[in-house]
This record gives sequence, structure tokens and C-alpha cells, in this order.
Amino acid sequence: MLLAGIFFALMNVSVKYIPHIPAIEIILFRSIFSLVFSYLVLKNQGVYVFGNNKKLLITRGIVGSIGLITFFYTLQKIPLASAVTMQYLSPIFTSILGIFILKERIRPIQFLFFAISFAGVLVLQGFDPRVNLFYASIGIVSALFSGLAYNVIRRLKNTEHPLVIIFYFPLVTLPFAALWSYFGWVQPEGWDWVLLLWIGICTQTAQYFMTLAYQNANVAKVSSLSYIGIIYALIFGFFFFGETFQVLSYVGMALVLLGIVLNLRVKG
Repeated sequence: MLLAGIFFALMNVSVKYIPHIPAIEIILFRSIFSLVFSYLVLKNQGVYVFGNNKKLLITRGIVGSIGLITFFYTLQKIPLASAVTMQYLSPIFTSILGIFILKERIRPIQFLFFAISFAGVLVLQGFDPRVNLFYASIGIVSALFSGLAYNVIRRLKNTEHPLVIIFYFPLVTLPFAALWSYFGWVQPEGWDWVLLLWIGICTQTAQYFMTLAYQNANVAKVSSLSYIGIIYALIFGFFFFGETFQVLSYVGMALVLLGIVLNLRVKG
């Protein structure tokens, strides 16, 4: 999960570097790369590419696509660390949804820790003028659907190869992304092509490590390990984009992290 976090952080920086390319178009290129790569590896390993539980695999593709599209949108519209902070509410939604989907247990004290993390988002949204209510809402939607996707991955633990799960993500996303991009196409130029390829490589690598982690450990604990991504975002945001924050914005981020870390300790 820590390796996945590093590659996701590199992906986030790359997406923010090309704000003139629509988020859905970036996802289109990323999906083409992921689809081809996953298919070739699965065929080489002799694994049936369409898997066994097609209904759940398609569901994972749909909810994962919604989570990624909304996340890329916030990456391009608000500071890097703010977008990542809201995305990292996904462990909270993962744990709550895990009660119903995976029948995992949550101790009552954990709901207090969830509330601390949500309070952090409210502080961040209220004291950073670059993060208005609309962008904050999009960020929360992204975290919600990511949490749902992680639970579906866990449900597929015993029936599917990790790359089959990854393969369904672009398989479901590609037709929708292609249609949407057609009506708002922006032609990539020069280094745009290199960054688009790099985004595909980073995402594919990160998703593989993440899928392995979710298939082989408690879903709430694994999702909480990803909190270090906020630290990456603060560092990269400062050095690559010159992003700084008011003190209260840092307090909001710290509250989100505190809630997640306390939840991790309880689960441990």
C-alpha cells in the first residue's frame, strides 16, 4: 500500500501539470494504456481476461470510474494537498460501507474518529477560499465512490486475479470517456504526450499494488495506510506549484489525518 501511495502521488502531480487537458480526456488516455497493458499481461499468464464474477467486476469498474473522474477534476481545480486530503476521506467511507458490504465490525469509538476527519474537511473548506462548497462536494463524492470500489475489490478476493479487476476498470470507463471527450476534445501537444503516458504507467503500477493490498488484508486497515499521501501532496504542491496554506487549513488537514490514524490504531 505504501508503494501504491508513491505512484499515486506521482500521478497526481502529473495530472495537475496539464490543467489545459480535460480530466475526462486524461482518463481516456490512461484507460487505453491500462486496457492494453492488462490484456497483454493476462493473456501471457493464461488468465481468462473477463473473470468469473462479471456483475461485481462491472460494478467495480463503474464506481471506480466515478471516483477517478471526480478526483482528477478536483486535482485540476484546487490545491494539490486539498484535493488529496478530501480524497483521503475514502478510508472512512471504506470502513462504514464495509459494515454492510463485507459484514466487518466497527467499534463505536471509531465513529468519533470519523467525525474528526469530516470536521477537518469542514475546516479546510471554510478557511481556504480556493476550496468552495462545490469543489468540496465533488471531493467527498470522489472519496465515497472510492470507498465503495475498495469494498468491491475485497469482495472479489477469492474469485479474481488482481489484473482482471484492474482490466475491468478501463473496459467500463473507455466507451464513456471516449464519447465525452469527443464533444470537448483538446489536442495534446509536445510534453503533454509524455505526461499522459507517465500517468498511465504510474496509475497502472499503483493500482496493481493497491489491489494486492486490498485482497490480502483487512480493508479498513489497509485503506488507512494511505494517509501518507497527504504528506507527499504538501511537499510536491509546494515545490512544483508553489502552493502554501493558511494555518487553519493545515489544522483541517491535520484533523483529517488524526481521525484516520486513530481509526487505524483501533483496528490494529
